[in-house]
Amino acid sequence: MIKVAMLLWIIGGATLAGMMIIAVLAVPSLSEQAMHWIPIVVGCGFVIAMPVSFLVARKIARPSMR
Repeated sequence: MIKVAMLLWIIGGATLAGMMIIAVLAVPSLSEQAMHWIPIVVGCGFVIAMPVSFLVARKIARPSMR
């Protein structure tokens, strides 16, 4: 399960970080200070994706109950 979680974390973290970068660049008040905000939101994106990837990996690894 840990290998699946790590793979999901890499993909999900990059996706979430990219979405957050787009949000920073789309908001005019944040885009003025983009050099400050982009590293912060990238780090937050990867940290937020960590527990989500473990939950999804657990759902994938568990056999269906149907």
